[in-house]
Amino acid sequence: MYNWWGKRDGYSLEAVKCFMKHSMEENRLPQTYGLFLDNKIIGMYQFTYDDLSVRPDIYPWLANVYIDEKYRGKGYGRKLLESVFDNAKENINFGEIFLYTKHIGLYEKFGWTFIEEVDTFKKEQRIERLYKLDLGNERSD
Repeated sequence: MYNWWGKRDGYSLEAVKCFMKHSMEENRLPQTYGLFLDNKIIGMYQFTYDDLSVRPDIYPWLANVYIDEKYRGKGYGRKLLESVFDNAKENINFGEIFLYTKHIGLYEKFGWTFIEEVDTFKKEQRIERLYKLDLGNERSD
């Protein structure tokens, strides 16, 4: 995690360790899921209440979707994303989940519906795409 996004986003190793420690919840958010190959983590994603600060009105979120660069293009990303629906439906008890991304055409393959372009107000890429995945659960919030 630290090498994947901690350094890039300016977090210390200790901060990333603390974040991970508190995102390993079983029956509430945040939750972290990893993809392992030969006992080595090669990918991950998280379910969280907050991922896009300009849209505090919607939650929960799929966040921090990542496959280590060495393992991209080998089908591991597909395997990771195919697990999102079942894990979300079973473990987070919401009717829908959201994500924002710069990718076009990727998440649609896994049942996500494009909602709109959204201004993130970030320096590196202001306009990204907002998606929703219908889980079919009754909302408990």
